[in-house]
Amino acid sequence: MPVPVTSVDVSVLVPSKDEAENLPLFLEQCAQTFAGRSERYEVVVIDDGSTDGSWALLDSLRARHPFLRAVRHRARRGIADALRTGYLHARGGVLVFYPADLQFKPEDIPRLVAPILAGESDMVTGFKQGKYEKAFVSRIYNALSRALFDVRVKDLNNVKAYRREIMDAQPSRPDWHRYMIVLATQQGFTVTEIPVPLYPRHAGRSKFGIGRIPVGVLDMLSVWFELRFGQKPLLAFGMLGVVLFGAGFLAGLVALYLLFTENVGVRAVWTVIQTCLILGGIFFATGLLGEQIAVQRAELRELRRRLDETSQPPGE
Repeated sequence: MPVPVTSVDVSVLVPSKDEAENLPLFLEQCAQTFAGRSERYEVVVIDDGSTDGSWALLDSLRARHPFLRAVRHRARRGIADALRTGYLHARGGVLVFYPADLQFKPEDIPRLVAPILAGESDMVTGFKQGKYEKAFVSRIYNALSRALFDVRVKDLNNVKAYRREIMDAQPSRPDWHRYMIVLATQQGFTVTEIPVPLYPRHAGRSKFGIGRIPVGVLDMLSVWFELRFGQKPLLAFGMLGVVLFGAGFLAGLVALYLLFTENVGVRAVWTVIQTCLILGGIFFATGLLGEQIAVQRAELRELRRRLDETSQPPGE
């Protein structure tokens, strides 16, 4: 894990895909916002495979804005991977996820980080104030997330600020940045929510369409399963296997009894019994295999924790 440089308090991570029309104004507003503030900021723009000349533009903007740092993905890898890259290059103890499309103004960044710098919260997330195209989809997504995870925030997937330690513990999975609040809450971090104004996009177009909805639902179920059964998969697969195997076994005994006493037998019933027995055995074996994987993951997490501890300089 990279050790943050103490000359920076806050690192603003900005995933950017084809945002050349927005970046100059975004960085200009950042400069105006950061001027005269006591906390020290940097902006890490992650060019996520842009094809509109963003990288050359960022190179020229660095001379004008000393707080700007830029890193590049040669091909698009998604927001979660971009945030991971930004985190690895960031030097601040507080990280901020902020888009470059100017739907959220940089002037609101200090409000996001203030409770964290004051020691009042580990993470601060914004909830949108204003009209936006995908409001209906967002309401459904947030309602489902609250029902599954019991995290009482209005908007799970929005701009947010968080301590560096939260990113240290995040799994490196595509699109799981949407559930950073859920995962952080499960690990005991505190979350605060504040309203953040939403504005029309300054230029360009959204990179996300309606086709992302099924992916989001599947990711939600994946996160739910990980949190509920990730450390003990035998609870899910093993118990389901035992139930199926037991049902098939008992049904088989009843079928044999009827066959020998009443001379009654139905081929379809025997097919169902065999299916239950086979699936029950498969599910139970899958649970046992999952347990072995969970043990390996636990050992890997412990090894990573020890490496992180030894990488800290004396006195940290």
